[in-house]
Amino acid sequence: MNFGPLDWIIVIIYLIATVAAGLWMRRYLGNVGDYIVAGRAMDTYLGVASLAATELGIVTVMYTAELGYKNGFAGMVPGILFCLAAFFLGITGFIIEPLREAGVMTIPELFQTRYSLKVRWLSGVFIALGGILNMGIFLKLGGQFLVYCVGMPENYLEIVMISLLALTLVYTVAGGMLSVLITDYLQFILLGLGIVITSVFVLHANGWTALADAVRKYHGDAGFTPLLGEGQGGGWLFWQALTAFGAISTWQTNIARVLAAKDAKTGRKIYTTVAFYYVGRFGLPGLWAIGALAVLGDKYLQPGMDSLAAMPIYIGTILPTGILGLVVAGMLAAEMSTDSAYLLTWASVIYNDITRPMIKRPLRPTTEIWITRSLVIAIGAFLVFFGLLYPLKGAAWDYLAITGNIYLASILTLLVSALYFPKASTGGAFTALVCGAAGPITFLALGLIFKDFTLPPWVPGIGAFALAALGMIVGSILWPNRTVAKGEAA
Repeated sequence: MNFGPLDWIIVIIYLIATVAAGLWMRRYLGNVGDYIVAGRAMDTYLGVASLAATELGIVTVMYTAELGYKNGFAGMVPGILFCLAAFFLGITGFIIEPLREAGVMTIPELFQTRYSLKVRWLSGVFIALGGILNMGIFLKLGGQFLVYCVGMPENYLEIVMISLLALTLVYTVAGGMLSVLITDYLQFILLGLGIVITSVFVLHANGWTALADAVRKYHGDAGFTPLLGEGQGGGWLFWQALTAFGAISTWQTNIARVLAAKDAKTGRKIYTTVAFYYVGRFGLPGLWAIGALAVLGDKYLQPGMDSLAAMPIYIGTILPTGILGLVVAGMLAAEMSTDSAYLLTWASVIYNDITRPMIKRPLRPTTEIWITRSLVIAIGAFLVFFGLLYPLKGAAWDYLAITGNIYLASILTLLVSALYFPKASTGGAFTALVCGAAGPITFLALGLIFKDFTLPPWVPGIGAFALAALGMIVGSILWPNRTVAKGEAA
């Protein structure tokens, strides 16, 4: 490994600057709206930088690299699907404009108006459950990147995870969304620089021909199309398309930027601008992994080997001292940006949509902020233990997609129905929520109970969307909303 004193100096300077910038924003907090949606004053440039930084964390780099190492160029296909989904929503305003005009801070808040308070509460429960489980491996994958790339002993993983969490909590707890946005901007600049530099070094070390030859050697034609790859295929590809559209439409960290924008037009522009970023988000780390494949061969594809280790080990060997420190600082930026946004997002959902509806009297702004801060800390503590104890099976990306489906399928169904399906009822909303979450939760539970459980994740993934839609239709027919007759007291 090439990680030396200069690299450590670069990393430490970055960490100090990030925490200081985040703490500085604390002075501008006035109420929980400032804390959760930054006072709805975010412009296009800050929104693009924040969303891009949030959507490219170390966990993103790790799972996209794993897809590249295990599937070749075919592993980059989800990035294209996410790009198309974001561009479509930005151009049409399909979800963005109605949500922004509703003046809500979270999607479930809209559900209270369209369906009922109980629907808002239950949807908040599923969003928080799916989101927190989804985030459960973030710290572990971030810690693994640093351990492998820097060349630390593997028993340092716990220390690295706790340190990353502690630094992120300092400014997230203090400044909320305002701190997240300003640190995201700084992190976006550093991260972008690190990604470009690393990609140049990978291409210089291998060249396009060598990379393509490596994919062809170890994966054959399947390395160029997801329809042929092991663990992929048509079912997997269709599931990825559904997941991409659901995530872009309802994933709270994405929607939070739309809700924090100064108007609907700005929210749409953020999506159209950031859309093509998703291609690079999957493509460039995947390129690094293919470089690792060309140099390390199929070593980390063998039974008992961790395929997640291939890319960071490779990066740690090809980048010179100084450059490596800059890249690691960029990856730290990515990790802290993602973790801060997700911590605040799920804490906001728990407070705004699960806890707040049960509180009968208004709370002081300082009390609301204190509760949200406490939730951020509690979620962070859970992530450390979950990341260390949960036995990850299969590809990290498949785990993230299936945990996301716990709420993506049902919340997308409820949201589209609330906006465009007049006959959607409260009964249909309840049925859709339960049906959409049942498949992914059952899949995860069976994977923990039975060691040899091997059902492809795309089966419950596609099933979640189908069952949620069916639940909404059948539930709305069986339990329609009661209409008030003319002259009857409401």
